Amino acid sequence: MKKKSNSRPQKRVAKWAAALIVIGALAWYFAKPKPVEVDAGKILRGPMQVTVDDDGETRVRERYVISAPLAGRLLRVKLDPGDPVELGDVLVTLDPLAPDLLDPRTRAQAEAIVSAAELAVDRAKRELDISKANLDRAEKSYQRYLKLSETNSVAEAEIEEAERAVFAARHGNAASEASVLIAEFELEQARAAFLRTGDPGEREDSGAGDDWNFVIHAPVDGVVLRLYEESSQVVPMGAPLLEVGDPGDLEMVVDVLSQDAVKIRPGQRVIVRHWGGEKPLEGFVRRVEPSGYTKVSALGVDEQRVDVIIDLETRPEGDEWLGDGFRIEAGIVTWEDEGVLQVPAGALFRDGSEWCVFVIEQNRAVMRSLQLGQNNGDVAEVLSGIGEGAEVILHPGDRISEGARVKIRN
Repeated sequence: MKKKSNSRPQKRVAKWAAALIVIGALAWYFAKPKPVEVDAGKILRGPMQVTVDDDGETRVRERYVISAPLAGRLLRVKLDPGDPVELGDVLVTLDPLAPDLLDPRTRAQAEAIVSAAELAVDRAKRELDISKANLDRAEKSYQRYLKLSETNSVAEAEIEEAERAVFAARHGNAASEASVLIAEFELEQARAAFLRTGDPGEREDSGAGDDWNFVIHAPVDGVVLRLYEESSQVVPMGAPLLEVGDPGDLEMVVDVLSQDAVKIRPGQRVIVRHWGGEKPLEGFVRRVEPSGYTKVSALGVDEQRVDVIIDLETRPEGDEWLGDGFRIEAGIVTWEDEGVLQVPAGALFRDGSEWCVFVIEQNRAVMRSLQLGQNNGDVAEVLSGIGEGAEVILHPGDRISEGARVKIRN
């Protein structure tokens, strides 16, 4: 009986002990730090680009402002913006003012304009010779690269650069040929205006005829881009009347910050986005303007801007089209590589002067220092400090520290 009574207190103690153990286990379970839920990214190897992104607009490459070569009454213009014109079509007609016919100053001015137009023709022809030489050199260089590519002696990027150089040289040669035509047209107009500054006897000797109206013809094929004057009125010499150009021959101008412009070079590839079409367009940098200017930003801050001129390599397809003065967004590729070890930019943070990330190892956060190369804002090039395939914590907060337990958020 005594043994039976002694076992009861022992069982009671055992029950209390078990209860305390369970309570302690539950307390420890609820009191222990829970893993911090985090977003994770991976260190991957792949293509990477660094671009200078900014807004710009399209414009007709060669636009011609038709101005009055002498003072007179402008007859009403029958054209509207968008009307097509061909080389030699009548654009505007001027009735020269009689008082100017016997004005010695006007006559001397018209004679000087003829001399300047003759010099402009000579300069345009010389520039055409230079552009032809540049085109010939670019084509020979491109053919040489193609031959070297047969033996894998040249990089693909160099062949693409040579091809772009040929493309740019052809555009430059076409622009030079158009400049010669325009200079000759302006010379013809200047000589015709000069004939109308003499006395009637000189006009008869020159074979001007009875029709004293001055007719201005279209210098190129294209469309009317803009009308400065439409109604019949008196206009002074040199007043702009209308603009003519070919909307199919477009270029783009993008104004970038001056600190970005120092990274841009002619020939660099350009990706044109958000222009209205489904697919991005391709282009390349033709020229970076040598001087900048001050522009006030939307926030009212003065910024130094530089214009970058871009040529299009691909054109809109189907019913898609671009016109003069259309808005575009250009990404100028200043650096790119096909096989770069890269880390998401959102995983990076500073620890003193070093860039660091938190790597997830066995559900723990481990801090690693990295050496970085290029950075495009989305990803950064990893030079050393971490290997491919490692998982890193994105946007680590204050709860993340060395050795902290973490759990990847679904």
